[in-house]
Formats: sequence, structure tokens, C-alpha cells
Amino acid sequence: MFTAIPFPLNQMISWTALKSNSSLSVHVEGPLGAVRRRLDHCHQKVQKHIWASGRQTASRFCKLHANINVSKTSVSDNYSQVHLQQSSEQKANSPGQNASVVLPKDEDIVWPSAQDKIPFWRKEFPTRQATSKATINVIGQDSDIMHIVHVTAEMAPIAKVGGLGDVVTGLARACLHRGHRVEVMLPFYECLQKEQINDLTLSDTYLSYHNGDWVSTRAYRGHVTGIPVILIEPANQFFKGQRVYGGSYNELEAYLFFSRACLELMQVTATQPDIIHVHEWQTSALSLLYWDMYHKLSVKKPRLILTIHNMEHYGECRQEQLNICGLDGSVCSTIDKALDDRTIGHNPERLSLLKGGIVYSNAVTTVSPTYVKETLCSGWLSNTLMQYCEKYVGILNGIDTVLWDPATDVFLPAHFQAHEIEGKQICKQYVQRGLGLDSNLLTVGKNSTSKGNDSPLVVCITRLVAQKGLHLIRYAINRVAELGGKFILLGTAPDGRVQEEFEYLSNQCKESNNVRLLLTYSEELSHMLYAAADIVLVPSMYEPCGLAQMIGMRYGAVPIVRRTGGLADTVFDVDHDQSHADQPNGFVFEGIDEGSLNGALERAFQYYNEKPQLWMELVSKIMRIDNSWEKSAGEYINLYNSVRVR
Repeated sequence: MFTAIPFPLNQMISWTALKSNSSLSVHVEGPLGAVRRRLDHCHQKVQKHIWASGRQTASRFCKLHANINVSKTSVSDNYSQVHLQQSSEQKANSPGQNASVVLPKDEDIVWPSAQDKIPFWRKEFPTRQATSKATINVIGQDSDIMHIVHVTAEMAPIAKVGGLGDVVTGLARACLHRGHRVEVMLPFYECLQKEQINDLTLSDTYLSYHNGDWVSTRAYRGHVTGIPVILIEPANQFFKGQRVYGGSYNELEAYLFFSRACLELMQVTATQPDIIHVHEWQTSALSLLYWDMYHKLSVKKPRLILTIHNMEHYGECRQEQLNICGLDGSVCSTIDKALDDRTIGHNPERLSLLKGGIVYSNAVTTVSPTYVKETLCSGWLSNTLMQYCEKYVGILNGIDTVLWDPATDVFLPAHFQAHEIEGKQICKQYVQRGLGLDSNLLTVGKNSTSKGNDSPLVVCITRLVAQKGLHLIRYAINRVAELGGKFILLGTAPDGRVQEEFEYLSNQCKESNNVRLLLTYSEELSHMLYAAADIVLVPSMYEPCGLAQMIGMRYGAVPIVRRTGGLADTVFDVDHDQSHADQPNGFVFEGIDEGSLNGALERAFQYYNEKPQLWMELVSKIMRIDNSWEKSAGEYINLYNSVRVR
């Protein structure tokens, strides 16, 4: 099959697509430097074929906008052959078509020890880009292409604090897969993991307003796991420091500046996206700035979508702080705009950037259908949400099945998939041994056994905040050990008192053979723990969506969750959920007390110990569940189309 793709330059790039087995081979003709420039100017056509970032092979070669496997067998000065493999979503839905995973030989595994000077999760790994071996499914592309710009405070993996970063990356990638032009605008934090940004170049220098002055601002462009990014860097103290949040600058003022700087860049570059998608309180002010200022200037086309990832954070703001970004705080300080209802009659009254975003955006989403119901009937913003309920919808988050793929994950000592599960046992042995929880190292393979592996491993990966059910996590630490299992916690607490409490518990457990509390953040270790876990615990008091349960299932860890928010939309009890009798996939409890959690733990342990064959069937089943962004991205595309200007 031969396909020619016309480009608005003097030449064309010709592609010869040869379909064979599970890979699509694409031959690109023409100097690679010219190919790169054409790709840069033709996102909408090119992204139907490739999406991720490639690696530089020689000084004369540019980095293509694809995270691809480059075959050097026929590379000359001006030619290269590129291989695009099937999409990970297609793999998830058709596991029988996957190439078999190759288990490492026993002598090839460097087994870690708890006595190692460098913990096993801090060793050198292949570049993150190598995790993205799969690319798009070229079937089912959207014909009506849009330009979508996400404006966000987080993006995985370069600036990830919580689920927000994962959601932005996953949704952006899914829309790229469907052929749309997508960009992510992000502050250029000093702590940004720059080594994970490909093609990073300074694209624009301009001025943006702040507190009566115009601040010199730089815009950089690059690609993160194949997704085009625009990084905004002001020439002041904003976004300096070693963490995404909690720097020495005024955070609220910094995000007000960032929100305006994004719109200012669109104005000075005459950019008119179809959709500007803002996230959380940090960028909610962009909606106010757009409709009260920039839409009256030259940025006329965009329509605004706000996604609320967690209703706990409102973006409280004083009038004079809002004035700093150029808006008139007094105009916004009314009950029908951004006035915080809780402060009516106070001196001074305050504003809520999140409420302003709800009022001013063309559509508002949150991250699960159940969370919509919960937020419409509880919390001080429920009155505002009820007033605008016709534009308020719940769209369930997905997970990025390229970055989260146990068949290709570079952080794992062995790979596995739904119909070839043996590598998961190796991952479990590897983690337990590295943490001092497993003293046995036996031959790996399909018939390997280990006494340490006979007991279920329960993993909890979370921020240590009240929302996540701290009292239930504390209870589970001891109860899992009493039931004969092993427990690993990975997480940190923003509250110093909570951090100290868990540090005390961690010190108490140092000599335990059953419990490890790892009070740190590590993307690498989180991948390993999901792969090692038999059970993933998510005992949240409330959970807008939750990704841990979906990632856990992707890696064969059976979820134990409390029925709330997105957990109720994604996990259905194997014993008690009659309404979803055809899709049971975990263990669910209702109450917020220790007894309710204990009942779910005991049922899960009984299932694991007494029904091993059914447990393995359950593991294989949950690994086949499609929690990718494909379906949810389609719902977002429909929403975008419902508000866009044609």
C-alpha cells in the first residue's frame, strides 16, 4: 500500500506502509531535517501516523515527532526507516495478538538486597522514552480536526505531583491519537525534569502583565513522550525552587501570572485554538481573563473547558490579588461571579478562582459520574454547580496505557501480560527481596515457587492526606501482617505532623519481615510496586476518580476500595455487586470504619488463599479491562464539539 501525504511546502513526504503481523513499517523519503520541519508545520496530518518523540541518531538527523523504534539497518545520510508498532490500547483489547514477553534468565537477574548502598529503584534505567514502544492505532481517526490547548500546573512525567499530571498527559495523548492538534502549556518550573523534554527550543520572547508592570517572558517548545508542550518562563522569581508546589514565591500570584501569560502568548502569536482546556483552581482565572479581557481584544475563537479534579481546593483569592493580573477584583466580587459564598458578610470578603472558572467556562467537567452526583449535593460549591448543572458533566478518567504497560515497562525486572503472567512473580520476588521482605531467591520461570510469594502482597501508593483514609491505612499496616500478608506503603505527607507520625511507624517496622513504609516519592518505584502487588489498597474517604485502582488492575493487582466517587465507577465487588455481576473485579466496602475495611481484607485473603485458580483467573481478567483513555477521550471530543465555534 502506498500513501502520499501532501504538505504545504515545495515537496512531499512519501510513505510506504507495509502491514505485517503486529507492526506497521513506514518508510520516510527525503532529508530528515526537511522531514522534521514539515512535521513541525503539519501536526494534524502527521499525528495520524506518529505521535511520540524519537531520539537523535546523528548530528545531521533531527528528532522526529515520534517515540519510535529506529531501525539503523538502512540509514544513510538522508534516509531512515521508522517502525510504528500497534497501539497499546489495541494491545490491551487484543492481548492474544501481542508478541510473547521474554522472561529474563535466572543468571541475568541482578537480585537486589535491602543492604544495597543504592536502593534498587534509584539505579540507572533506560530513558523514559523507551517505555513508549507502542503508538497510535491509525484506525478510527476523527475527521473534524480541532486545535486543543491544555493549560495546567502539572504534566506527567516532567512535573507530576498527583493524578492531575497523569490525566493531562493521558488525555492529550489520546486526542493526538485521534488526529487532533494538541498542545500542553505548563510553567517552566526550575525543578522540571528537562532531560525528558525532546526538541526543547526557545520559540518566543514577549511581555506579559503583572502588578502594574510588563514582565519579560519566554516561551519554549518541545515534546514530552511525544506530546507538544509550551513552557512559560517569566523573568522573575515565579516557579523557582526544587518542587512543583511550595516554592518561596507567592503561588497564587504566580498562577494568575501564568494564566494571563498563556493568553498573551496566543495574542502576540495570533494563535486561535478551538478549545482551551484549563485544569483546577491554578488555571481557572484564565476563563475570567479570556471573557473579560482577551476575547474583547483579538483572541476570539477559543471556547473554554474547565476540569475539576478535586473540589477540595478552591483557589481562595483577595480582590487586590486578582487586581494584580489586570482584572478588576471588585467586578468579580459578586455572588453571580467569583465571590466565595462562605465569606459573604465577612471583612474582607474573598473570591474563589475555582468558582469563577465554573461561572465563566463554556463547559465544566469533573473526573467521574459518581463524583458529579456527590458534588451536586455536598460542599459549598454545590449551589453554583446546581445553577450551572446543564453544563456540568462527569467523564471518567482513563490511564495512559503507553506509560503504564507491564509488557514494555522499562522499570520492571521482568515483563508480563494478561495471558503470560509469569513475569509478575519475578517482579514480586524482586521487590520483596530488595526491601528485605523475602529471604528466598529461587530459580525463576513458570514452575518457580517461593515461600515468600505464598502470602499476598498488599500495596498502597498514595499521598498521605486525610482524603485518602489515613486511619484506615494505619489499620491496614498491622491487620495485613496479622492475616499473614505483606504490606508496602509508598507516599509522602504535605503536613509535617502526619509525615512525622508515619516516620515513627516506619521506624517501628524496620525490622519487620512483613511491612515496609517508604515515605518518599518515586515514579520508578511506583511502577515496580504495582507490578509486584497482589492487592492494591485504596481506602479513600472521597475520591473524585482515582487512578491507583486502574493502574493496579493494568498490572494485575486486585483492588480493595471504599465505594465512593470514581472508585464506585470502576471497581465492582466479586461477591456482593449484583448490578455488575458480569464484571466483578475487586473487593469493595462501604463504611469509613476499620471493621468495614477488615471485612474486605478478610474476603480478599480468603479468596487468595483458598481459591488460587479463581484468583489467577481474576488477575488475568482485570488485566484485560480497557481503562485506557480511548472511550473517555471520545466523550471529551464530543464535549469540545458541542461548544466550539465553527
